[in-house]
Amino acid sequence: MSKIVVLGAGVMGSAFTMPLADNGHSISLVGTHLDADIIEEIHESHVHPRLKSRLRNSVIPYTYDRLGEVIHDADLVVIGVNSLGIDWAGKMLRPVLPAGTPLLFLTKGLSGEDDHLDLLPHRLRRHLTPEQQARTPLLAIGGPSIAGELAEGRDTCVVVTGDDAALLERVASMLRTRYYHVWPSTDMVGVETCVALKNLYALAVGCVGGLLAKAGKAGNDAVMHNLSAAIFAQGLWETAYMVDFMGGQRRSVFTLPGAGDLYVTSMGGRNSRMGLYLGQGTPYSVAKREYMPDDTIEGAQLAQAIGPTIEKMIAQCKLDATMLPLMTTMINIVCHDAPVEFPWDAFFADAVYEERR
Repeated sequence: MSKIVVLGAGVMGSAFTMPLADNGHSISLVGTHLDADIIEEIHESHVHPRLKSRLRNSVIPYTYDRLGEVIHDADLVVIGVNSLGIDWAGKMLRPVLPAGTPLLFLTKGLSGEDDHLDLLPHRLRRHLTPEQQARTPLLAIGGPSIAGELAEGRDTCVVVTGDDAALLERVASMLRTRYYHVWPSTDMVGVETCVALKNLYALAVGCVGGLLAKAGKAGNDAVMHNLSAAIFAQGLWETAYMVDFMGGQRRSVFTLPGAGDLYVTSMGGRNSRMGLYLGQGTPYSVAKREYMPDDTIEGAQLAQAIGPTIEKMIAQCKLDATMLPLMTTMINIVCHDAPVEFPWDAFFADAVYEERR
């Protein structure tokens, strides 16, 4: 049995405790400064108020100010905060994280800083002490995993990624259950790039629902699955370009972290809801303010986080704009309130790129 600390009591961090608890581990679920109501409800009823699922008895809730009490002898620390909370988490961990304790990231996203893109695990690591930075292994989970399904024990397939193959297999064995299926991957860059970009491209797929609502069904009730599939394919192709650029492996694009995670994220949720408003013609700033003010729209959040950096890198010819027409379109929609107009003739610009490779 291992002692595991999960930092972040949102739906995914809490759902992730299920396979850990089912494998007999002792889990401390530490909420962030925004999770006080969730922690209180779990303490009283052991039911997560947003998941509507009862957590296992071995999951003990704690408020964030008690992180130092529970982390000192942890075998594994799981980072389950929102991407906007990654700096907060790093600052919280710096004074209390024992050097050498592995960090496993559920948090998805990329960091854009001036003309440089970085993985969120690397961004958090910069907040740690030099000794912690040198000795703390970084791992991450990637793949199609809806929190509500995981919380109810539905079959879920993911990869765990990091640099140390032996550690990956040890952590994978801590996680595997009859319903939680885990494969190790040493492609941290590829996995993390895929699982971040899937939110942006799922938002693009979601726009098709709005276009359909605005246009209405055809006389024979035909919808727009053809269009959704084309957007999905273009998003996957652009993800492959970005994974190549970042130095990852294409295998991650066309397996669970890329194709799998993009598929499940495109099936519904907050990205799809926002896409509905955008496709109907509502500017992003208006839709966010009037219809989804309290919701985290992961695809839009990523566009805002990396949009200025992507634009600068394209201007500096570090990125090829002809390979990213859908990404730049979505950045314009989110960051500049542009209308939803897909540049069809710019899609699938593969010939020149493949020759370069």
